[in-house]
Amino acid sequence: MDSEKIVSRRDALKKMLSTSIAVTTAFKVPYVFAKQKTSLRILGTHVTLQEPIRRQAMEDLGIDLIFEPKGSAQVLQKASMKPSSFDLYEQWSNSIQILWQSGAIQPIEKKRIQYWDEINPLTKSGKITPDANEGAGDAPYKILHIQPDGSLGIPHTDHISFLPYVHNVDSFGYNTQQIPAGVPYKTESWGWLLDESNKGKVAIINAPTIGIFDLALAAKANGLASFNNIGAMTKSELDSLFSVLYDLKKQKHFSGFWTSVPESVDFMQTGRVSIESMFSPAVSALNAQNIPVIFAAPKEGYRGWHGVMCLSSKTHGRVKDVAYEYMNWWLSGWPGAFIARQGYYISNPQRSRSLLSPNEWNYWYEGLATNEHLKGPDGLISVKKGSIRTGGSYETRLSNVAVWNTVMPTYEYSLQKWYEFISS
Repeated sequence: MDSEKIVSRRDALKKMLSTSIAVTTAFKVPYVFAKQKTSLRILGTHVTLQEPIRRQAMEDLGIDLIFEPKGSAQVLQKASMKPSSFDLYEQWSNSIQILWQSGAIQPIEKKRIQYWDEINPLTKSGKITPDANEGAGDAPYKILHIQPDGSLGIPHTDHISFLPYVHNVDSFGYNTQQIPAGVPYKTESWGWLLDESNKGKVAIINAPTIGIFDLALAAKANGLASFNNIGAMTKSELDSLFSVLYDLKKQKHFSGFWTSVPESVDFMQTGRVSIESMFSPAVSALNAQNIPVIFAAPKEGYRGWHGVMCLSSKTHGRVKDVAYEYMNWWLSGWPGAFIARQGYYISNPQRSRSLLSPNEWNYWYEGLATNEHLKGPDGLISVKKGSIRTGGSYETRLSNVAVWNTVMPTYEYSLQKWYEFISS
C-alpha cells in the first residue's frame, strides 16, 4: 500500500473517531456535567423524620435528604459525641444544654430565618397568652438566645441556639376499654400512672429527661413525693422519688419502657399496657385503628416540649446554605399543616392555616368540634365526626404546662438514678 493511501486512511479514521466523540459527547454532556443535588443529613426522632416530609422537602427544595431517626436518648448521645455525623439535628429543647456545652452545634443567624417575625410569643417570651402558666424547668425561651459571653439566656440577641418550630404538650394515653374515661383538667391525673388498679399495665418512656418528670408528676399527685422545684430536683429529692419507684418496679407495677413512638403504639395495640407515657402521633395512630385511647389532660398540668432544629458545628459552605433553606421550609406552611394532622403545633401557625380545612383548623387549633371525620397524615381517619380535642384549644393546652422537658442541674446524678432504675 503506498504512502498516500496510508495517510488517506489515517485521516479518514481520525475524522470518524472525531465525529463519534462529538456525537457521544453531545448525548452525554447534560448528564456528565449536570449539577449534583446537595445532600443534607438529618439526625433526629421518628416524630419529625417521616417519609412524607422527606419527599415533599426534596421536591420543593431540589435537594437530597438523608433522615436518620432513632430513639431520643440515642440521637442525643450520637449528636453530642459526633457532630460530624449530621448536618441538622431535630429533637427537643431539653437536648440544647447538652449539645451547646459539648460544642456539637453552632449559632443560627436570626436574620437568615425568613419567617422569624411570624413566630409566636411562646418561644420568644415564654407565654402563649399573658395569663398562661410558664411551666417549671427549661422553658424554651430561657435557652433560645446566645448571649455575648457564649451562654444561653433570655435577653434577645442576633443569634439563637435552635429554630423554634414543632411543639406540643404531652401527658399519658389510656385505653377506655380498661380505664373509665375521666374529665379533662378535673379528674384525669398523672397519679393514674402509679395507681394500684393499673399495676402491670403501665409503660413509661425510656428517656431520662422526659420519663423522670412523668413519674415525678405521678408520685407528687399521689402524695408519694414532694419537690421544692420539680424542674430542678435535688439529689435528696431524686433519692426519695426513686426509692418509691424501685419498690413499685419490684412489685411488677411497670410492664415496660418504650424508646420510640412505634414501640409505644405496639405496647397499646397488643394489649401489653392500658396506660402509658404517650406522644400525640401514637394516640392518632391507635385511634385510626379503632383502639379507644384518650390523650389525657391532667389536672396537674402537662409536660411541655418544644422541637429544636440545630446546625451541627461541622456544617459549612453549600451544605450550611441548604440547611437554612430546609429550616425556612419548615416554617413555610406545608410542614405545619402536615404535623397539625398528627396533633402537633408549629411556631407560626397562621401560615399553615390556609392549607388546613376549616374543620381541621377548628379541631386542632381552636378546640372546637369537627363536623366531619378527619384524616391523619397516613390518610386514615384519626378523628371521628363530632369529636373535640382533649384539652381544648392550642392556647388552653399551652397555658397549662406544669414542667418542660428539662436537663436539670442534677442531670448526671439523675442519669445514674434513672439507669439504675431501668436495669433493676
